Amino acid sequence: MLLAAGIWGNHLWHIVPLVASISLVYGATRHELMGPILINAGRMAKWLLSFMVVVFVILATFSWFVI
Repeated sequence: MLLAAGIWGNHLWHIVPLVASISLVYGATRHELMGPILINAGRMAKWLLSFMVVVFVILATFSWFVI
């Protein structure tokens, strides 16, 4: 029960719609057809999530060694 509350109460779930909307809007500014928009949105979502993971790991490592 506590695990479920921790998972659903976590604010990191807001990343999913945020990344999806940013990726789709960025893809739509580059292309007009749905196929290329979705392909570009998938690439952009992977890039954004990878960037966020790298920043998270750097900050977590920094906080682990500093504190």
